[in-house]
Amino acid sequence: MNLKKIRTEKGITIPKLVEQTGIPKRTVEDIQRRGDCLVSNAIKLADALGVTLDELCRDNSEQTETE
Repeated sequence: MNLKKIRTEKGITIPKLVEQTGIPKRTVEDIQRRGDCLVSNAIKLADALGVTLDELCRDNSEQTETE
């Protein structure tokens, strides 16, 4: 999952992401650390970050394997 990379590139802090998504801070931190989450949370995060689920969830190495 590219949450931290996308979030920092867009200059969005964790507290701002929590405010925009309604996902608890601890959950956002866990998602960044573990790299996985519920689909419902991934949708909220992607919407708040202005990216697709594919951009948020798929690693670059996975993209090149499927192309």
